[in-house]
Amino acid sequence: MSDSESKYTITGMDCADCARTVQRGVSRLDNVVKAEVDYGTSTLYVTGSAALGDIKQRVEALGYHLAVPVTRRKPAPADSDDSADHGHTHASAADSGVVMGLLRYLFITPDGNLSGTGLGTALLLGALALALLPVPSLVIDLLCVASLIVAGRPVAISGFNALRLNHELNINSLMTIAALGALVIGQFAEAAVVMVLFSVGEALEGYTADRARKSLRDLLTLTPPDALLLRDGKPVSVTAASLSIGDVVLVQPGQRIPADGMIESGAGGVNQAPITGESMPAAKMVGDSVYAGTINGDSALTVRVTADSEDTTLARMVRLIEDSQRDRAPAQRAIDQFAKWYTPAIVLLATGVALIPPLLFGAPFFDTAAQSGWLYRALALLVIACPCALVISAPITVISGITASARRGVLIKGGAHLEALAQIKAVAFDKTGTLTQGKPMVFTSRAAGCASPDCPDCLDVLAQAAALESQSAHPLAQAVVRAAESRGIANTYPPAQQVEQMAGLGVRGMIGGDAVAVGSHSLFDANYPHGAELCAEISAAESQGQTAVLLADKGDVRGYLMLADAVRPESAAVVREIHSLGLQTAMLTGDNPAAAQSIANQVGVSHVRASLLPADKVAAVHELTAQFGALAMIGDGVNDAPALAAASIGIAMGGASSAQAMETADIVLMADGLNALPAAIRLARFTRQLIFQNAVLALGIKLIFVALAIEGSGNLWTAVFADVGVALLVAFNGMRPLRQTI
Repeated sequence: MSDSESKYTITGMDCADCARTVQRGVSRLDNVVKAEVDYGTSTLYVTGSAALGDIKQRVEALGYHLAVPVTRRKPAPADSDDSADHGHTHASAADSGVVMGLLRYLFITPDGNLSGTGLGTALLLGALALALLPVPSLVIDLLCVASLIVAGRPVAISGFNALRLNHELNINSLMTIAALGALVIGQFAEAAVVMVLFSVGEALEGYTADRARKSLRDLLTLTPPDALLLRDGKPVSVTAASLSIGDVVLVQPGQRIPADGMIESGAGGVNQAPITGESMPAAKMVGDSVYAGTINGDSALTVRVTADSEDTTLARMVRLIEDSQRDRAPAQRAIDQFAKWYTPAIVLLATGVALIPPLLFGAPFFDTAAQSGWLYRALALLVIACPCALVISAPITVISGITASARRGVLIKGGAHLEALAQIKAVAFDKTGTLTQGKPMVFTSRAAGCASPDCPDCLDVLAQAAALESQSAHPLAQAVVRAAESRGIANTYPPAQQVEQMAGLGVRGMIGGDAVAVGSHSLFDANYPHGAELCAEISAAESQGQTAVLLADKGDVRGYLMLADAVRPESAAVVREIHSLGLQTAMLTGDNPAAAQSIANQVGVSHVRASLLPADKVAAVHELTAQFGALAMIGDGVNDAPALAAASIGIAMGGASSAQAMETADIVLMADGLNALPAAIRLARFTRQLIFQNAVLALGIKLIFVALAIEGSGNLWTAVFADVGVALLVAFNGMRPLRQTI
């Protein structure tokens, strides 16, 4: 085998420390060049030629499970169990409500039996209940020991194997030492409570992390399981995954579209919110593209499939998000580095607490009556040493933020890009196709000497120009034809004959035996005399960034049309909102300064750079970054690729219809519009704030309990409650982006 990268799903990782244990264990195998575990998605990446059997054996020796290798061709079902073992093999909680799902997750195995955590909890509760009755203490102690063994066996095995294989102490090792130490000093009930609460707490952490992962997997369930395939004109029910390129499917009103495709018949509104985040249905007609997972409106559509199930826009989104979790945010990397020395430091501190006071000052090594011996305090420190609360905070928060963005139609390809978006100081926009619609429109049609644009002569200028321009494929010509069609005058004149293109200047031909020409102002200045008043009128409009097209009939100038690239309806509001976030705005364009300034005035952009070649745009990005700080550049993802790459963060729009944009940009607005941009910035800031909050909470509360344990006020019970409580607190706090309205 070659040194290629394989990708696997790991089940049973209930905390971030588990991920490090698996990563270190697999990386020590022969023929493994590199192993990397992403806790956020429970994914193991292995580079090298190690056999699957060896990897599986090592993972299971450490107390976890290796699922069937993840393939690119068929995504795993969204309701597949992603969460087993560690002594508590969990059932899926997706279909039974939060409370019942949580209980099943904690205490029931997939085959319906009581898990180790469940049995250990039952034995402990039985022991605590008997303690209220006149029962011999030996019976209660035996029940506590049994509870400890049942709940702690997989924990102890995992901890021992981590020490044997990885040569490191992980959280399972520490909890095993703490529980055994409690047994040694005769605290049977506390030993059982420590292990059962730890087992339950790890399961709760796994449950919360699994809910964050499930929010991402739920995106895949948007594609319906079945489709109506048309065979000989008759609909036949098949699985959506079996559809192939070229198949034609029938989509009934209200149904989800089963595959990416192109409409062959029918028209109506399609709710594209799952892909683009747009709140209003998009009008679709024959020839338009539709996406798997979107919802058909109130009319039937027939759709020709254009992508296999594993290559739909939705599938690519989910795949990119999953893979992007490896690109960790700087804050997340810093926390991981801190955790590497945090646990060993606590172990050394606990050893010093246990030995130094008794050896140097004659303090009691342990005092079973007062539970204040220095060994007991050291055991409490070992429990507190669990770094899960700290390390779990960042990955859960990042995956929640990225998934919440995806639900809003914003694809953020990694935690590093999420954090970079939160730190930008300015946003630079491309003009054409970004702030504007990217296609010219006729704003005015005017006959020479006429003051009203709605008079018959003015409309006739448009109609005659359209008859000639209908023979041209130039964008300005097509805009003239569209304007005539919208006014119902496109067929006023017969199509032009003997049409001749004048490159860069215009077009001429014959309409009904008359010579007609349509062209630029410079062409008419040189070849078709017209009055100074008309010339000044046209020049004034051109100074506002519009493009003039003049019409001559039999050598006489009849009038002119003014065209311009229309501003997107949302551009001005988006720019205002970005300013309200305290950010600077700029526009970079290759258009002339007059046209650029006109658009900038309409949308409210503060800084304008015009007449830029692609290399000039890159230089402008560097200048703006030096002037304002971190800069986000937004464009169409193709023409602006160099500028997007040069910016601190590159944002492409219209990704739902552009595979290239999805693959190349750091962040992709799936909709062909800017509406989602301000919300994405706010969400990125909110997510970064949560990472900071969680780090402060985890470290602050840990330090308080470290002090209490050393002082003697804390005990094993409170230490476990503190550890579990903080971990759950930061986990649920990290999931807030999934519920937040930004």
